[in-house]
Amino acid sequence: MSATVSAEWLELREPADAAARSEELAGRLAQRLGPGPHVIHDLGGGSGSMGRWLAPRLPGPQQWVVHDRDERLLELAADQFETRRSDITRLAPGDLAGASLVTASALLDLLTREELERMLGACRGIPLLLALTVVGRVRLSPAEPLDARLSAAFDDHQRRAGRLGPDAVAAAVGALGEAEAIVRPSPWRLGAAGAGLAAEWLRGWVAAACEQQPALATEAGAYEERRLAQAAAGELRVTVDHADLLVLP
Repeated sequence: MSATVSAEWLELREPADAAARSEELAGRLAQRLGPGPHVIHDLGGGSGSMGRWLAPRLPGPQQWVVHDRDERLLELAADQFETRRSDITRLAPGDLAGASLVTASALLDLLTREELERMLGACRGIPLLLALTVVGRVRLSPAEPLDARLSAAFDDHQRRAGRLGPDAVAAAVGALGEAEAIVRPSPWRLGAAGAGLAAEWLRGWVAAACEQQPALATEAGAYEERRLAQAAAGELRVTVDHADLLVLP
């Protein structure tokens, strides 16, 4: 796992993440956990957005521990949560001793199969809420012919270096054995109100697709200009499909 993210990107996406995450799964989890107190470990938690969303939806006193390897992001989370500098791909079960729940958000698609299985092994026997994993479906409106080619190239880019990318949810469910696994959609739906996020997402999406398939660059420049103009005018609608996964041992 080598991807890094900026604090600015996390701040920009937090409202869309909050709107997308599954309220149904949060409700099921609240019923399962009971009155508490609860110790909750948030893996790859960055500045703490998962805790800010989920904590009000869970009952009882809560102690949140945000794990990340980026000290700059942990400094932002430290105002609200306990923080721990960790490589979450190398956690041992003892690192999560006493946990009532483990959470993660926008993480699974960045992992290799080996990293995923190691992480799930460290969490064995603990309820998990793993939110906002991309699943490889993007829709833009108005549609253009280049959309599908860019989307396919982006998915291939996500699978580079052995990362699971859009295959991550299926891989996680397959690795969980007999644990109960419940999957629900959690799409970003970006319109005029999310134009800033849509524009920033679009730039990264096109750049990654062109890195994967350089031949796309001849058409991608004009495409990106059109799409950014549509976003600025409030005319672009983007749906980026994700999935949330609740695991109940």
